[in-house]
Amino acid sequence: MKSDGTVWAWGNNSFGQLGNGTTTNCLVPTQIPGLSNVIAISAGGHSSIALKNDGTVWTWGYNNTGQLGDGTTANRYTPVQVPYLSNIASISMGYYHCLALKDDGTVWAWGYNYYGQHANGSTVTSNLPIQSSLIDITSIAAGSYHSLALKGDGTVWSSGYNAYGQLGDGTTTDRDTPVQVSGLSNVNSISAGNYTSAAIRNDLRVLLWGDNLYGQIGNGYGSMSVNVPQLLASLTYIAAIEGYNHNLAIYNHWTSYYAWGSNSGAQLGDGTTTTRLSPVLIM
Repeated sequence: MKSDGTVWAWGNNSFGQLGNGTTTNCLVPTQIPGLSNVIAISAGGHSSIALKNDGTVWTWGYNNTGQLGDGTTANRYTPVQVPYLSNIASISMGYYHCLALKDDGTVWAWGYNYYGQHANGSTVTSNLPIQSSLIDITSIAAGSYHSLALKGDGTVWSSGYNAYGQLGDGTTTDRDTPVQVSGLSNVNSISAGNYTSAAIRNDLRVLLWGDNLYGQIGNGYGSMSVNVPQLLASLTYIAAIEGYNHNLAIYNHWTSYYAWGSNSGAQLGDGTTTTRLSPVLIM
């Protein structure tokens, strides 16, 4: 996304996820035609989503479970507007489901819901937006099959798939209604990866929980997942964190970042393809 509100895409385009009206792969950034005034974007499993400055939501790409939210399961090669949504403040796309946060603090979800990631007390998949039971929400994050929400009081709530403890409630039980993440308070941002979750507190310290097969928790150990948040003691002054089977944490001055977890595709940027079980300073 450029500062002028245009969106550019490249890479695999088998399902139209580049939004340019074709299914031809692109090796260089290509502008998505007809998409302007965009203020936020997110990508999932072969699908994409964009939020415009007028509060409307647009999606394109793979739609096998209704993750585009247009009332169909047809793939879309150009952006289509998600109906019934207005005054949206933020968006997040998981692997096959989407979340949208309205400016009134309510959360709307659509797409795959087998594990209850819509947080509405159901496991029924929907190809149209439906309201979750979450209220007073200030931030959202969609993982592969789970969802996180940050409340105005600094607590974090979760729902969906929980086999690796990624809901952080001390269990590995799937939840179709929101549960509070254990022991978390004073949180200012959240992130959801594949089967791992993360939060940054007001003191700019990082906590992680969930799958640790590739060392995503950053505690120096692999394989053993954790079902409650763990403080990553080695990191301080962190402004943002994102990841999938790895994590990248931006230093508060935005001059450098730390990376850890899976590195088979050199995604950590440390000049190797070695998996890192603890954070490595990059740049």
